[in-house]
Amino acid sequence: MGAKKTIDSVLGGALIIIMSAMVLNVLWQVFTRFVMGTPSSFTDELARYLMIWAGILGAAYVAGKDMHVAIDVLPQKFNKSTQKRLSTTVKVAVILFALSVMVIGGIRLVYITFVLEQLSPALQIPLAYVYLVIPISGLLIVYYKITDIINQSE
Repeated sequence: MGAKKTIDSVLGGALIIIMSAMVLNVLWQVFTRFVMGTPSSFTDELARYLMIWAGILGAAYVAGKDMHVAIDVLPQKFNKSTQKRLSTTVKVAVILFALSVMVIGGIRLVYITFVLEQLSPALQIPLAYVYLVIPISGLLIVYYKITDIINQSE
């Protein structure tokens, strides 16, 4: 379980850095708008991109901690064996979704925006960097759910 703890630690640290950057960015935006009278041109866009990264990486982090929102009324009505099978079925469905939509679809999105050389309007960074979080998060979710299935069967 050393790899999972390391990934959790790195992911948690990255989320702390992203949230800290977002707070500083918004504070700078408020300062430049209300104190200096001329709002910064890049802060709105940067806040949006940081929010995307925080939300999608946060989803992977929560999936790894198995703390995502779940409705457990139905599983509680089953016996332990059926609960275990249902849990495995849900985890396999999450893996299939993450692989097909987040990893494969995300890689396609990153590739298309990279080839088309799309740049963000204010920051002038390639949008492929913004979208790169989708396949990264998808791979993390797949890893976490496979680890959960392996640990569940032990």
